[in-house]
Amino acid sequence: MVDPIPLRGTSLHDGVAARLRAMLFDNQLQPGQWVDEKALAAAWQISRTPLREALKVLAAEGLVELVPQRGCRVVELSEDDADALFPVMALLEGRCAHEAALRATDDDLRALRRLHEDLERHAAAQDIDGYYRVNHLFHSRVQQLAHNRWLDRCTGDLRKFVRLMRGVQLSLPGRIAASLKEHRALIDALETRDAERAERAMNAHLMAQLVALKKLRRTLKRNTHAR
Repeated sequence: MVDPIPLRGTSLHDGVAARLRAMLFDNQLQPGQWVDEKALAAAWQISRTPLREALKVLAAEGLVELVPQRGCRVVELSEDDADALFPVMALLEGRCAHEAALRATDDDLRALRRLHEDLERHAAAQDIDGYYRVNHLFHSRVQQLAHNRWLDRCTGDLRKFVRLMRGVQLSLPGRIAASLKEHRALIDALETRDAERAERAMNAHLMAQLVALKKLRRTLKRNTHAR
């Protein structure tokens, strides 16, 4: 559902871009979907000029693509994209965990533990959407606790593309339980300040997501062919 709150302000297209990103990451605009500029402009009570400027920003970020004479559509990441992206994210997030283990304060780790407890609750309830949301917060927080602006910039830029997949792999039977087990190993390494083990745990966690995603896609293909 499109947020009906009007957008106002001097940097209007920045606000529009932020709202469009939120729609992408919440799956309100799905991979491959064409953006209905007319409907969005009407809903947000703005002209199409700031909307188009915002779409140019998202196109520069690689989240949407502008198609001449057609309009704008959300990018759709291929299996090859996932195969290339996840190993890079595993390296980056692994380093985030390494530096977070060395630099996080006791208060930081207690806050991270609370996020992990939220993951435990969502996993127990088999709440995929809730688990996904908290998982994103957890990973983002580890990234922040590394206190490395260059690492933060690289990881943040690529995390947007991982978010386009919106935790699809979590729907694979048994994946939430496996993900939670990986998180337990990670939080234990962070709390014991074992930087090398934290890095290995985070790296393994990201690569396990790729394995699960590939397995899920194979399953879906088999089911489609079976019909």
